[in-house]
Amino acid sequence: PRAMNADSLTFLERLMSVPCPSGFEQPAQRIISARLEKYADRVWTDVHGNVISVINEGAPLRIMFAGHADEIGFMVTHIDEKGYVYAASIGGNDQTLCAGMRVNIHGPRGPVLGVFGKKPIHVMRPDERDKALKLRDLWIDIGAKDRKDAEKCVEVGDPITYTVGFERLLNNIAVARAFDNRAGCFCVCEAMRLLARNKQQVKVSVYGVSTVQEEIGLRGARTSTFGIDPHVGIALDVEWATDHPSMDEKEIGSIALGGGPVLAKGANINPVALKRLRAAAKKAKVPYQMVASPGATGTDANAIQVTRSGVATALIGIPNRYMHTPVELIHLDDLDNTAKLLARFAQDLTPKTSFIPT
Repeated sequence: PRAMNADSLTFLERLMSVPCPSGFEQPAQRIISARLEKYADRVWTDVHGNVISVINEGAPLRIMFAGHADEIGFMVTHIDEKGYVYAASIGGNDQTLCAGMRVNIHGPRGPVLGVFGKKPIHVMRPDERDKALKLRDLWIDIGAKDRKDAEKCVEVGDPITYTVGFERLLNNIAVARAFDNRAGCFCVCEAMRLLARNKQQVKVSVYGVSTVQEEIGLRGARTSTFGIDPHVGIALDVEWATDHPSMDEKEIGSIALGGGPVLAKGANINPVALKRLRAAAKKAKVPYQMVASPGATGTDANAIQVTRSGVATALIGIPNRYMHTPVELIHLDDLDNTAKLLARFAQDLTPKTSFIPT
């Protein structure tokens, strides 16, 4: 398999190494902002923490690429008198995965290592052994002597993430904790890099946005889209890969890692934007896959489409195995091909391009 651009790979590894639960996106946003400064004409951060960049500002047609920076995580809700920490979910965690995992609590003075503790299997009653543990049955042990000791380094409201980071598997496949959806942000940054290289071919305004708070209700996409007022918005997110055991392709389609970006088709998707994406993929020699989206998608595309008086919207998914777990897998070629597709799509637009379905 071909190798990803070395500088881009270094950027991806840095991006995947920082904590970024919804509402606490600044560590990733600082890295993204610094990256976009190299390629965009202007970069700024809004009041919610969305990072917005633009190439060719002021052109009569505005397009927006949006990936969300936030990941699922946890939050400190209580510290008991013995110094044990209790947590709630930020976003849609699979609670059956928590027991036995290491976490970082991102306290006021930096990260504090802890573990999700539970009763050892040896002392469980038979009826307890077969029961899936919920978050309320678990606690986080940071080694504190008591509450006072714990409160020296953590407090109620602190965000929490699993400790795992970015690593490579075989065949250009990578694993990380939060490819949902730092992978989408990476593709936005890469598309801006490619467009900056061929700026003279860009006839429209291209806004590259790293949104916040998608996992808790598509909130950053809503406000950034309102501010930019784009004619076209493309959301970048991850899409379930179905190329592993226990996935029902009859129900959710056939999506493979390394098969290329996934284009959604359905009510949330403007048909002209989809047609143009397919044409751009052909021109750029990018393989792509299709997924059915009969109603609203649970992505930033949903918020973008219905902002102000409506935006022509499309959704590109990056195939992802084991979504919302600490071991999400993506194929590096899919990231490269998604960025290429975005850049080609933008280059093919003119101020006269209409997205009104006919």
